[in-house]
Amino acid sequence: MDTTTLLQAYDDQLRTDAETPSAVSVTRLGPLRLVEFADARGFVTYRDLGEADETRIGRLVAAARAFFEAHPAVERVEWKTRGHDRAPGLHNALVSHGFVPDEPESIMLGEAEALVVDVPLPAGVTLRQVRSERDVRAMCAMQDRAFGEEASDHYAEGVLRRLAAEDGMELWVAEADGAIVSAGRLEPVAGTSFAGIWGGATLEQWRGKGIYRALTAARARSALALGKTLIHSDSTEFSRPILERSGLRKVSTTTPYLWRRAQLVTAA
Repeated sequence: MDTTTLLQAYDDQLRTDAETPSAVSVTRLGPLRLVEFADARGFVTYRDLGEADETRIGRLVAAARAFFEAHPAVERVEWKTRGHDRAPGLHNALVSHGFVPDEPESIMLGEAEALVVDVPLPAGVTLRQVRSERDVRAMCAMQDRAFGEEASDHYAEGVLRRLAAEDGMELWVAEADGAIVSAGRLEPVAGTSFAGIWGGATLEQWRGKGIYRALTAARARSALALGKTLIHSDSTEFSRPILERSGLRKVSTTTPYLWRRAQLVTAA
């Protein structure tokens, strides 16, 4: 499949309700989908903005922020932009309404079959799928360390809730001497040809040894077994070269814009 065909499949199949399977609620606002999740998080996405001009886009941004401001359970909101969209004035409108751009990521797409390769692992390293609470908490703690963050029970509990929901998510890890050293998720997207590979993390001392690429191949094999022929992922510049070597292609970019509810300070 060429890049144009892959990007068309991405827009047609993933920029729908399939993008947010764990949503608590979805409200339509013109072309926008305003999504609320159980973890106090809001999300704004859309298939496209049609022929909206700068004035119309500014009104959409203002209305979306007002919507979430009126829902006090939502503490933070991500507006997900895509680099290939026609969206005049969107950046300025988002910034003027308190949304802060995060680092852009690459939208990576490819055929699952191309990722299924045999990758030799270092001696003593093994791969497996995990589901137990003990394994999930160990996996999440490793991912936090790999990203230079404090271990978070909140993150682990969110992953455990996802597993309990039985939405098809799979957790894959690499272990050495009984300790998890690398991990990633596979998320089949219901009603589409796609599965997503997310959450890839490897401890620094284990990087550059082919472990993450082997985990990618294992997840691609599982995706094919589930009938998913296409793979998608949003990747940082650190993981993009690895995914490219595995067979994915950069087809566009995505930049999250983040809004957080102001914390009220009460005088003593």
